[in-house]
Amino acid sequence: MQVTPRTLFAVLFAVVLVWAAIEFISRTLLALTLTATAVMIAVALNHGVAALMRRGVPRPWAIAAVVIAAAAFVAALGLTVIPPAVNQGKALVFGLPDIIRSARATRAFHSLDDRFHIAKSLLSFEQRLPQMLEETAAPILTLLGGVLSAVAAVATVTVLAIFMLIFGGKLVHEWLQETLPARRPRYTVIVDKTYASIGGYLMGLGLICFANATCTTAFLAITGIPFFLPLGIVSGLSSMVPYAGPAVIGTTVTLIAFATKGAGFGIATAIYYVAYGQLEGQVLSPLVFKRTVHVNPLVVLMSVVFFSELAGIIGAVLAVPTAAALQILIREILRMRRERLHLAATPLNSPDETDPPSPA
Repeated sequence: MQVTPRTLFAVLFAVVLVWAAIEFISRTLLALTLTATAVMIAVALNHGVAALMRRGVPRPWAIAAVVIAAAAFVAALGLTVIPPAVNQGKALVFGLPDIIRSARATRAFHSLDDRFHIAKSLLSFEQRLPQMLEETAAPILTLLGGVLSAVAAVATVTVLAIFMLIFGGKLVHEWLQETLPARRPRYTVIVDKTYASIGGYLMGLGLICFANATCTTAFLAITGIPFFLPLGIVSGLSSMVPYAGPAVIGTTVTLIAFATKGAGFGIATAIYYVAYGQLEGQVLSPLVFKRTVHVNPLVVLMSVVFFSELAGIIGAVLAVPTAAALQILIREILRMRRERLHLAATPLNSPDETDPPSPA
């Protein structure tokens, strides 16, 4: 088989293109993360802008109103909730030795120690904890030194989101006008579906996180569990990472309740998280996401795993909307292929409708 120079050039060009793409992503990962975050925020805010425009408000005034309302909400949250949450968080960090000693004195701990022999490991951790807290001085200084970078990142995302609200729609429209007229309706459908899916998901996710934080904070405060404010806020934020986030935070808060208030409160906290998990998974999520995101739970979990490895916590948060957008794109590509080949879409049978395989 003879390889033509044209084929060889095409293969080499593809290899160089893949290498260049990998290098570009690896060297601009932070910029890509900030841009993706700004896109998600702009898409979510644009739903509010569109709602005001449907009521006769001109787009520039609608954008200004939505941005001012979002800034006021963030400022109010920062002034009223964040300071006490930070104080309780500091108390939680420096009270860990006492919490561990209290946990070691409970019957539940002795029962677990008889089965799993965890006392030695916990004692070693308790002995090393003061040194670990002292060694956090350098990382804290490093963190304080990086505050300017964090402020710059927030400012970058804010400016990008505002500019996307102002000029993004026009830019997308211009891109669509440059496509072939025969394919323009298909591309328009893909853009509209992706916009509706991502925007609806982010707005629904905000509601779910707020409900989680409010319910958990109220439960912890009523039951008298200490550090209820930071634990409630972190619990609400954990809903941004499907499946893994609520499970990890629920287990952590339950252990803190065991150590600080005893076995009864620990069991009550565990029951609360199980009950709220059912409420969120069976009622809130389907009610909020029924018209926006339809992604298989396995795909969600895999996307969270891969995107968190790629971009950390931000990647885990952006995993679901990214997976939803990719799913829309792949489905439209497959639909175009079926239409080109004149094939009808065949509905898949559910597992309980398929015949069981015959034995070999």
